[in-house]
Amino acid sequence: MEKFDVCVIGAGPGGYVAAIRAGQSGFKTAIVEKAFPGGTCLNVGCIPTKTLIAGVGVYATARRAAEFGVEISGEIRPDWTRMLARKDDVIGKLRNGISSLLKSAGVTVFSGRGEFLSRRQLMVADGESAGSVIEADHFIVATGSEPLVPGFIPQGNRILTSTELLSLPKLPKSLLILGGGVIGCEFACLFAELGVNVTVVEMLPRILPQTGGECAKLLAREMSRRGIRILNGTPLSEIKCTARGVSGKVGAETVKADYLLISIGRKPVTADLNLPAAGVRVDNRGFIEVDEAFRTSAPNIFAIGDAVGKIMLAHWASAAAENVVNTLRGKSVSFPGAVTPGCIFTSPEIGTVGKSEEQLKSEGVDYVVGKFPFAALGKAMAMNQTEGFVKILADAKSDQVLGVHIIGPHATDLIAEAVPAMLMEITARELGRAIHAHPTLGEAMMEAAHAVHGECAHLP
Repeated sequence: MEKFDVCVIGAGPGGYVAAIRAGQSGFKTAIVEKAFPGGTCLNVGCIPTKTLIAGVGVYATARRAAEFGVEISGEIRPDWTRMLARKDDVIGKLRNGISSLLKSAGVTVFSGRGEFLSRRQLMVADGESAGSVIEADHFIVATGSEPLVPGFIPQGNRILTSTELLSLPKLPKSLLILGGGVIGCEFACLFAELGVNVTVVEMLPRILPQTGGECAKLLAREMSRRGIRILNGTPLSEIKCTARGVSGKVGAETVKADYLLISIGRKPVTADLNLPAAGVRVDNRGFIEVDEAFRTSAPNIFAIGDAVGKIMLAHWASAAAENVVNTLRGKSVSFPGAVTPGCIFTSPEIGTVGKSEEQLKSEGVDYVVGKFPFAALGKAMAMNQTEGFVKILADAKSDQVLGVHIIGPHATDLIAEAVPAMLMEITARELGRAIHAHPTLGEAMMEAAHAVHGECAHLP
């Protein structure tokens, strides 16, 4: 048995950040990981998808080179095998980087699956460290989530989750996607650009149901323009899988494809932790219950990231990790989780933070909208990426920025400016007064802030 001050379970974006910060803070720290450092995000989520999307972006730009006055002779085609190889290379480098950071912080790494014996003891099952028993004053559970596949979905080699789709050895001719959320829409845009015939089935009235309606509507229009078929408002039923493909019913229509991607949500990885032995409560879906400081029902055990089922984003998990370590250091600070940006790497991209118009209306908040289209922005025109807009929602009385919604080029980068602005409770007028460099995409934020007060010089 080895004794530690802090033991982290899971080495994803929440877990490895917690372990590194704990080690840097002087705690004797251990981390237990059953697979690879980086968790879902690095290995089968954020990083591999964005690496592939980057490759697809280069391909798309090359196809449109003539629009920029550049002539490319010969055939332009995607090499899926090389794209996959590059994805694996990026993952490998980042894995090694995380391992080095853990080592430099003095963190002891255990390879295997963690299983509680009590509130202060954990056994490592399976893996290279199987049989090791860890005693710790504090535990941080960061075991993440995995794709949810309901029982009505048949099993078969043609039915995939995002994990399998990221390593599909050959591009399919057609792809059926069940679920029009973030993951489903990102994969739809990625594969459609590569020439795959994509159909998205979303049982709710529109895609991206958790995103502002105006952004979702514009994305649906752009996806349709790119040849993606979107079927809303009716579930996919009578799903069948054969050795040659998949089929299902959407109302009275039969839809078929080479593969079916299941992207209707994720579930927590908590079932094999033996949480009852530690006195840690979970809800009826298996998510760990925590308070505002991420403390579980066991006073010395914390939980962060997807395992708690609040905001299932890598950067939220990393921020929660910092918060927990600060609590352990006796420097507890409030967690700014309400101002967490959301980024969707579709084509065009979407970046959001704060309240949507739908939320403000339901809450009875009196608000003002300032909106600026990329079509009126010089840098966007120079890039030939003019679809989309920046929209700022401000309180009608105080002028405080309540939400920012961006759809268009580099929206996932541009949204970063809005996060500290909202955290500092900035007003739209103050945001508009900040001088933004010209010509840049960031000017759209300034222009939208001016538009809140009807003072935008570059709109009629």
